Amino acid sequence: MCQLFIAADSELWKSSTRSIRIDGVVTSIRLEQFFWNMLEEIADRDDLSVAQLITKLYLEAIDADHDLGNFTSFLRVCCSRYLSLIADRKLERDSRKPLGTVDGKALIDFEKANTDKRQSDIEKRRKPNITLN
Repeated sequence: MCQLFIAADSELWKSSTRSIRIDGVVTSIRLEQFFWNMLEEIADRDDLSVAQLITKLYLEAIDADHDLGNFTSFLRVCCSRYLSLIADRKLERDSRKPLGTVDGKALIDFEKANTDKRQSDIEKRRKPNITLN
């Protein structure tokens, strides 16, 4: 199993910092190359630059009253959820279908149910088998 991860291109986990202007304020964001690649892919779907995507995510998250104390973690989770939905075949990868046209509520409902089921299955497998005589 570990070879799957260990043999991956080491460039993917190298961090780099990019300066981005969000709502008139210049800020720096430090992410691993893997996440910059994912943000590029996500941005491309909606004909946005990565800076435009990040600004859009930031402003929409603020409008939704999210606490963005760790914005880079938020971006990593966004990328991971994107790939998870692709793995679950709820989104197509390399599609030019803008994410803005996707039924977000339906995907969030699916994701919640699927996550709950996976966690329940893990808990069941990890519980010791108790047999009564």
